[in-house]
Amino acid sequence: MLIHKLNNLLTKRDKQFLIGLLIFSIFISMMETIGISVVMPFIAVASNFALVKTNHYYKIIYQFLHFKSEINFVLAFGVVLIFFYIFRSGINLFYFYLLARFSQGRYHLLAYRLFENYLGLSYRDFIERNSSEINKAIINEAANLTNLLSALLFMMSEVFVIIFIYSLMIYVNWKITFLLTMFLCLNAFFLIKVISPRIKKAGHERVYHQQRFYEIISKSLGNFKLMKLKSNSSEILDKFAKASFGFAKSNIKNQTFTQFPRLFLEAIGFSLVIFIVVYLIYKYQRDISAALPLISMFVLGLYRLMPSVNRILSSYNQILFLKAALDIVHNDLMYKNEELGEENIEFNNKIEMKNVSFEYIKDKPVLQNVNLTIKKGESIAIIGESGSGKSTLLDILIGLYKPLKGKIMVDENEISETNVKSWRKKIGYIPQTIYLFDGTVAENVVFGDETDKERVVEVLKQANIYNFLENFHDGINTKVGENGIKLSGGQKQRIAIARALYNDPEVLVLDEATSSLDNNTEEKIMEEIYQISAEKTLIIVAHRLSTIERCEKVYKLEQGRIV
Repeated sequence: MLIHKLNNLLTKRDKQFLIGLLIFSIFISMMETIGISVVMPFIAVASNFALVKTNHYYKIIYQFLHFKSEINFVLAFGVVLIFFYIFRSGINLFYFYLLARFSQGRYHLLAYRLFENYLGLSYRDFIERNSSEINKAIINEAANLTNLLSALLFMMSEVFVIIFIYSLMIYVNWKITFLLTMFLCLNAFFLIKVISPRIKKAGHERVYHQQRFYEIISKSLGNFKLMKLKSNSSEILDKFAKASFGFAKSNIKNQTFTQFPRLFLEAIGFSLVIFIVVYLIYKYQRDISAALPLISMFVLGLYRLMPSVNRILSSYNQILFLKAALDIVHNDLMYKNEELGEENIEFNNKIEMKNVSFEYIKDKPVLQNVNLTIKKGESIAIIGESGSGKSTLLDILIGLYKPLKGKIMVDENEISETNVKSWRKKIGYIPQTIYLFDGTVAENVVFGDETDKERVVEVLKQANIYNFLENFHDGINTKVGENGIKLSGGQKQRIAIARALYNDPEVLVLDEATSSLDNNTEEKIMEEIYQISAEKTLIIVAHRLSTIERCEKVYKLEQGRIV
């Protein structure tokens, strides 16, 4: 399942790079094995120079390279080994660089793909998601997934090291190797059965507490004024402390349990080697200098093998701890996005809703067989009690929702996936709740489009706020603060109007856009909107009748029907 999900996430180029890393890891493993296997012959010849001329292989090299004495041969042997170990370290460092480059380089791609996917969600799917959950996925889970990839790659590289070194140890003395293997396997089994489940559980705790962590921050900072008025920061801090401590505790468990296999296996492994030495001394009642090269090779082999076994177990545990990140990223990247075409649509005559029905929950209709005609250039209003379906009707009209039944016609063309992008671009939308990000007025007006300063000034003048910004602030470069906190409600509303007008829309839509303003401010802003929209189609949803008194037609919604 894990490999299948990774296979879905990785590109063809990623998989080719992985194959290259796999081949390189085999080469590295061979270098590691050679590094261990040459120790025994070097110690043997260093402790007995006579081997240079009595050993068949030493003798061939000695004669071929024309050495003058045995000591020169041994010294040359040692110098060659020094350069070999330096070269081996350099190759290993380069390999680890490639591993890090691959695994950490995926963070950028995963975070980008997640963000792209979230932006590509349909509006209906988006409102079902929690914003803190989305933030966590992009910032944390993508990073955690790269750490999971690192663990998997380390695990893969160390497997080959173990295979080659283990094969060498079997070749040299299969009895000692078998004894070591049996003992270490029993201990590894104990670690997997006892320690790994605890790490997996800590991983699930991490996801839960981190989600709460983000939610509390988002809720608190998003309602800072209300929190101050309620004076309940101590309660919020208490909830934050529980989530923060739970998150920290899960990481403490993970890091502690991750170190356990290395310390445990090192203690067991080297104790076993010492036990073998003690056993040999006891059995033969003499020193073991004759067996020193063999023991040295096994000690060095074990010294290199133990970190590999530990890395495999640690990587396995890390994968268990971070597996939830893979599930989250995979599921979110598999989420079906809107597939919209680029077909153009013209609006010359009228917009029609024909027998439109819609529901959020099955068998609980919000709109039922709504029929509505809006002529180009008309100003119409939609009124009704809260929950009657006004905002939903607007969202369908502007192409954010697709009707469950019925259709939306613009002139003679039905709004569909092929042309809805073109239709949306014709809409200037002013919502009830205005969100201004922490930037300049100009940046908030263009909202991601290219900045045309002359056009920004023009729409700010149309919204009747330019002179105020010039006289009392820094003009179009005025900083608005997060969510426009440095501006009043009416000023925010005027910037929202300028934003809606920036791309010169054909249809201007107000979704209870002035409901939070006082009567005088609302009257002024609505007067300006009526003037601005003189040559546009105007659609207003409102509660106050004063807001819509200049509309040509008024439609009332009751229980999802126009009455």
